[in-house]
Amino acid sequence: METAVRTTKGKLLTKEEMTNPDIVPEWVIREYTNFRSVVTDKTFPCYFGMSAEKKGELRYSYITHDNWTHLPDTLRDFQALFDEGKPLVRHGLFLFVEPEMEEKQIPYYREYFWDILQFLHMKDDKPWPKDYPTDPNHHLWAFSFSDEPYFVFGNAPAYKQRKTRDLGSSLILGFQPRRIFEGLEGTSKGGIMSREKVRERVEKWDQLPTHPNISHYGDPNHREWKQYFIGDDVKPIEGKCPFSFMKK
Repeated sequence: METAVRTTKGKLLTKEEMTNPDIVPEWVIREYTNFRSVVTDKTFPCYFGMSAEKKGELRYSYITHDNWTHLPDTLRDFQALFDEGKPLVRHGLFLFVEPEMEEKQIPYYREYFWDILQFLHMKDDKPWPKDYPTDPNHHLWAFSFSDEPYFVFGNAPAYKQRKTRDLGSSLILGFQPRRIFEGLEGTSKGGIMSREKVRERVEKWDQLPTHPNISHYGDPNHREWKQYFIGDDVKPIEGKCPFSFMKK
């Protein structure tokens, strides 16, 4: 019997492909090499990320400033990794954005970050997950795409104090499906212990207290969107969420 070959317009890449000049541009190789060097440093605070990178469980992609067209299909391909009927693997996706000619400030990268999420939302062909609010001001909101809720976080070269958020010259978005946190929920024993250990290590790296907008999903006093792109300081994020829900 012939096996159907799935065709896709996505660019979901492995770590081997991220260093292959026949597949990716030179800047991608450079930025990924730096990324890998940082997250596999034995003192890097997030040991989950370190372990996933070493095991080859992470996936990657990239966009240039003038071409985001593959992004929806890339995210759908990433989601398909979780639908293969095998035990849960805590895959994460890191999206590298073409570096700027000259480094910008935090507000620029934050706006770019939210523009990417809004673009994905506008290209989404599935309804918002029924168990997740559409209003970012609700404490149970999470960015969702193709019926999959995510935790998304931004990293950028403009971070000078919070060094854990500086992973190179690219704006880098980390996409973590909420399902990978099963067993590590905010109020679970495992979640509390893991979170405390990571935050201690982050404070040591950054030489700053934990940002005031960092909490756990489900905290009624917490707004998840504020944790997506924190400041390079200890000041709470103010104002309205840049994300706008669009009815399909």
